[in-house]
Amino acid sequence: MGKGHAWVLGATGQIGRVAVRALAEDGWKVTAASRAGGRDDQWADEVRAVALDRDEEGALAAALGDGCDVLVDMVAYGEQHARQLTGLADRIGSAVVISSGAVYEDDLGRSFDTQGEPDGAPQYPLPIPETQTTVAPGAATYGTRKIRLERDLLAAGDALPVTLLRAGAIHGPYCRSPRELYFVKRLLDGRRRRVLAHNGASRFHPVHVSNIAELIRLAALRPGSRVLNAGDPTAPTVAEIASAIDGVLGLEAETVLVDGPPPAGHVGETPWSSAHPIVYDMTAAEKELGYRPVTGYAESLPETVEWLAARLDGRDWRDAFPAMLRAYGEVLFDYSAEDAWLERYDRGV
Repeated sequence: MGKGHAWVLGATGQIGRVAVRALAEDGWKVTAASRAGGRDDQWADEVRAVALDRDEEGALAAALGDGCDVLVDMVAYGEQHARQLTGLADRIGSAVVISSGAVYEDDLGRSFDTQGEPDGAPQYPLPIPETQTTVAPGAATYGTRKIRLERDLLAAGDALPVTLLRAGAIHGPYCRSPRELYFVKRLLDGRRRRVLAHNGASRFHPVHVSNIAELIRLAALRPGSRVLNAGDPTAPTVAEIASAIDGVLGLEAETVLVDGPPPAGHVGETPWSSAHPIVYDMTAAEKELGYRPVTGYAESLPETVEWLAARLDGRDWRDAFPAMLRAYGEVLFDYSAEDAWLERYDRGV
């Protein structure tokens, strides 16, 4: 027997592709909505794909028609989207919405938004529970928009039960800004030495798309108003990630560890780098949803690396991953700066 009708917004994005498949395989009738109305090759024929710009006035309301049993939203940000969803509460049985670990701040008010400031790296408890203090809601940054979304949706919980998933460092195929590119490209470019700041011990809790999809599947079956972390079973260090990628590609690279922050500019700084570990507590998801991860970081890595290598084949990384360029800039692969520092390092300067 079917479980009901599930609507997925952002269906052809990194998480959406896997979530649609997981819900369909679990017995839901699924409508997959995206701007282009595309399909994924791994979706069942029964999945209905529709083109939808959720920011077009009245478009989502018109497309929903009589409504759905659960709406899964991958692309909600801020007050406007919260108002959009709560305004349709009479046609949505429950919702599952992707939020972010970027909403947390430490006991000194430091967060992802302060990382570029002197002594601005947040020092969170280890691991971070959902009860940890969050940034103030607003429209200025990714984190402040996400917490605005969270609070507005939770305030309407009597009318619209919503599970908010605070995701860590998302990984897997189809990522627009894949952190793994940092190591994959270096190896494919023949780089056999790498510099890692903070002794390579930085930890930014990853979460594979299939683990998020499992959380979505479970939350759809157990409607409620709640906030839950979303993470893999373990949070490897950046040095462990580098070594794992070496193993997938069958290549070796020497790692030069730096005690402390980047020694020169951005040399040794990776997309996971932080002075203090960022690890999310998954206890609540286990207790409330019965969550058990379906994969781990190392187990899921070969598929991600294969996808990255295929995307890079014959292409400039800036063309293959323009969102990565916007997020991190040209310094992400500033080999000349790395080589200049390594030359001084080898000479003991």
